[in-house]
Amino acid sequence: MSMGKSILAGDRRALARALTLVESEPRAADEIIAEVYPHTGHGIVVGVTGAPGVGKSTLVDKLAGQFLARGRKVGILAVDPSSPFTGGALLGDRVRMEGRGSEVFMRSLASRGHLGGLARATPRAIQLLQAFGKDLILLETVGAGQSEVDVMGFADTTIVVVVPGLGDDVQAFKAGILEIGDIFVVNKSDRPGADQTMRELRQMLHMGPARTWQPPVLAAQAQQDIGIAEIADAILRHSEVRLSDPEQSARRVQEAERLVRDALADQLVQRVVARSKAEGNWQEVLAAVAERRLDPVRAARALHAEAE
Repeated sequence: MSMGKSILAGDRRALARALTLVESEPRAADEIIAEVYPHTGHGIVVGVTGAPGVGKSTLVDKLAGQFLARGRKVGILAVDPSSPFTGGALLGDRVRMEGRGSEVFMRSLASRGHLGGLARATPRAIQLLQAFGKDLILLETVGAGQSEVDVMGFADTTIVVVVPGLGDDVQAFKAGILEIGDIFVVNKSDRPGADQTMRELRQMLHMGPARTWQPPVLAAQAQQDIGIAEIADAILRHSEVRLSDPEQSARRVQEAERLVRDALADQLVQRVVARSKAEGNWQEVLAAVAERRLDPVRAARALHAEAE
């Protein structure tokens, strides 16, 4: 049985091996993705983003438990900073989530320096989990502030997590985070200033552009499992609104375009680099750029022209 068919049949080991391939050997995973792709695209992908230290991992863990209790099949993808030595995820499979056991399939992905807080393997990892049968996937980003806006491209519902006491820092959300959030969670809401933080967020959202879905601002204490049911309810409400939106079909086409463009870019880079190395001028071009004798744009144009 092929690895793709094994994943569709519910083989956890096959899923784990495939996830390793999409990270470490993307080309080796091409056939697996092609085999499972018709079985993807269902369920809900929930992105959880926010600055480091706001309690994203705890919130994700509690949401997993909440949705398990509601009969959902849950998967977790946690994008971690890459090790500067191995390129692997520094946190590995997060020990604080291991208590879920076999009920939840959890995987850490290395960001490998990819901007936007998400690993390059993220869309393929989501597809593999969907093919495996997961209908609720929690995607936790690396936690790098404003660069987290890429999560919107992969998630059906995006949760932005903040904590009280941000003060003037709340203003920073205007630059991008406010626009991507479908649900805002003020975690650790037992801290002083929680009410003020919630008021400020609501005021900013009210001043923003009109939207079909008005993002709620919810209080939570994830560590104590307080407010989690309300967040889960909001996720399901947003999913209903999203699916009834007449622009949903257009969004699916936009997502398809992004996936095809990304795949095309990867293939083009691989072909150009392979051709340049085969002809023996790859290192020469790199040296010219390093010594400032040639700029990167002209170098890329020259390599592309030679590969055609």
